[in-house]
Amino acid sequence: MNPFDAVIKQLDIVGEKLKLDPSFIERLKHPRRIIVVSVPVRMDDGKIKIFTGYRVQYDMLRGPFKGGIRYHPRVDLDEVKALAAWMTWKCAVVDIPYGGAKGGVACNPKELSRSELERITRRYTAMILDEIGPYKDVPAPDVYTDAQTMAWIMDTYSQFKGYLVPEVVTGKPVEIGGSEGREDATGRGVAICTREAVKHLNIDMKGLRVAIQGFGKVGKAAAKVLREIGCEIVAVSDSKGGIHTPRGLDIQALIEHKNRTGQVAGFRGTKPITNEELLEFECDILVPAALEHVITEENAPRVKARIVVEGANGPSTPGAREILNKRGVFVVPDILANAGGVVVSYFEWIQNLHREHWDEAEVNRKLEEKMVKAFKDVVEVSREHGVDLATSAFMLAIKRLADAFERLGLFP
Repeated sequence: MNPFDAVIKQLDIVGEKLKLDPSFIERLKHPRRIIVVSVPVRMDDGKIKIFTGYRVQYDMLRGPFKGGIRYHPRVDLDEVKALAAWMTWKCAVVDIPYGGAKGGVACNPKELSRSELERITRRYTAMILDEIGPYKDVPAPDVYTDAQTMAWIMDTYSQFKGYLVPEVVTGKPVEIGGSEGREDATGRGVAICTREAVKHLNIDMKGLRVAIQGFGKVGKAAAKVLREIGCEIVAVSDSKGGIHTPRGLDIQALIEHKNRTGQVAGFRGTKPITNEELLEFECDILVPAALEHVITEENAPRVKARIVVEGANGPSTPGAREILNKRGVFVVPDILANAGGVVVSYFEWIQNLHREHWDEAEVNRKLEEKMVKAFKDVVEVSREHGVDLATSAFMLAIKRLADAFERLGLFP
């Protein structure tokens, strides 16, 4: 399914339930600005290769555009538009003063050297330089980008401005203005939402079996925190395959194995499992933390978990969510579950603007407060309207955007 078609379907459902002006819903179906650029880069062999870069600035009713930049071969305009829309809803759900954006470069970072990645990043930044800025559009890391990528963007932007501008991006290294706790923030937010879902359902957390698809930044952090609060991580996977064990995994040892070998496969005392099999694995909690639309109408009937916590962006299609809801599976949607990253990005932005630095304990405390409050807000809307959590999260987000639009009006 085209991911942007899912956005349109979600908007139609929410608009009807909230009885909003159809013209406002129509407005939200169209990004404010779409930027497509050619990114010519001299490769290590001396040849020039042309990549395609995107930046979609979806909506700024509630603040500056905010959203990650991803490097992946499958990056295309429809994907980036959908991700920018979801980012808009996400910022509204957790009630931070940002609009939504997303960007990316269609490339395979696994086939590129560090110097080639740096040149792609700096050239892409130069191509969109006039469209980003601390009060206009603040990028962040996403799939296959990281703190180093943000450092290159920050430096490129600062070189053009003539002074250091750390607040132009978030997710930077701590040494140059990044926030403590940012690396694990998305995964920690997933774990907090998982804990709140378990409490909401009156289930004992201790010993719950968790399967995590995607053992990157989000999956690793979520696994660590969930293990700390009593869960057993019984299956994980990455792009090269997965592993499972009935006894529960030693997460720290697994992280060391992944850092050493580049994959989870082959970890001692485990059996292999495919990414597809992991989604249907016998467990209590499933955390899809890889790419979008991995749970579909085809495999949703075979999902065995009681709770699905969406660590990735759009891992379930709308049709799959309907099937899961009818089967009684409790789904914590992506725009709530994985919002921890943008919450701490917001904290980083504030620290940069005020030239402050908070310790990790303070960041984690503030993140906890934001995520718990957002979960309660979504549950309250769910109870009020008699809808599932995914629908209520979208309803909360769109209502907050509608309230902002009503106050601001339409120019001219």
